[in-house]
Amino acid sequence: MTTTRTLLNELAPDARDRLLEHARPVQFPAGTRIFRERQHADRFWIIETGRVELDMHVPGRRNAVVDTLASGALLGCSWIMPPHIWHLGATATAEVHALEFDAQAVRQLCTEDAAVGEAVFACVAAAMARRLLSARDRLLDDLMPRIGAEPLAYAR
Repeated sequence: MTTTRTLLNELAPDARDRLLEHARPVQFPAGTRIFRERQHADRFWIIETGRVELDMHVPGRRNAVVDTLASGALLGCSWIMPPHIWHLGATATAEVHALEFDAQAVRQLCTEDAAVGEAVFACVAAAMARRLLSARDRLLDDLMPRIGAEPLAYAR
């Protein structure tokens, strides 16, 4: 699977440079709750090293891990989503080094520079499509009944 690092790799050099003007390096120790379920963020991150688990609360059960993100993955998409979209929680499970972006500044950049905006939104949309497919398979495996010896996700 292509990582969401393509958000930077697929941009033209001048667009990438303009986007990186709004980034700063950060780190999260293992066990850090980066954001809660349904929380809108004014920041987003591209993971350089480490691992983050996206989870959701399932009533009567422990949180279900929906996806695991690692190097190159885009973390935190509420900055681009409409307010009614439901967001997952995120926890660092290994020390994370990432580039942190100011979402408001990136939205402003995308508004002011149509070429940068189109490229950023196309890359984020592709990343979200990959994430949804990955999460769908993991949820089916973890939460749905099994058919014989195989998880339901593989019985599609």
